[in-house]
Amino acid sequence: MNFSESGAEEVLKKGLVSMGLNPSDDRMHCFSIYLSELKKWNKACNLTGIRNDKDIVIKHFLDSLLYLSPLPGDFARVADIGSGAGFPGIPMKIIRPGLEMFLIEPSGKKAAFLRRIIRQLHIEGIEIIEKRIEEIRVPGELAAPVDIALTRALFNMKEFVRKTAHILKPGGVFILSKGPKVKEELEKTGDLKYELLEIPLPLTDIRRYIVIIKATRAVFV
Repeated sequence: MNFSESGAEEVLKKGLVSMGLNPSDDRMHCFSIYLSELKKWNKACNLTGIRNDKDIVIKHFLDSLLYLSPLPGDFARVADIGSGAGFPGIPMKIIRPGLEMFLIEPSGKKAAFLRRIIRQLHIEGIEIIEKRIEEIRVPGELAAPVDIALTRALFNMKEFVRKTAHILKPGGVFILSKGPKVKEELEKTGDLKYELLEIPLPLTDIRRYIVIIKATRAVFV
């Protein structure tokens, strides 16, 4: 069953429109290829536990695009930590091609998938770094610090900041997506300065909590 026959195409169009994003032919074509490749590789590599086309569109593609809300502009150096099957980095890059994107993923199988999908989509300005975040050096694997470090992985906030601060430039931001227990975790962040955005996940009754943490001097101590 293809992108259109499964109803995933219509779901994606509705979701993009609800987010104020243009479901252009080029974007829809990219997401169609992405979905097809993800399903093929998923049989061997178990990239995601979500199998239904519509659920993949909503809970991976649209969910990833929620990270665009707090971005300061279309041109920034962004590191997606623990990228896995490319979420949120690749959907973000499809919508905002001006982003300079680094997908940091230590798993060889997942990194192989990321290389494959980037070739299939003919995406430029995106790089895969097959290492753990703690192993990355600046300059080194990254020529310069990034403006934004973000993740969908299961980091708590303090752990994410601690492990990622060395690749982020002063004045940059950390971005995480959290569930309904976000306020409990925020109470344990100490002196970290943050902004909290509550955003509905399109076509669902789910609400996401996007946490933006400023890279103040205290972060680097």
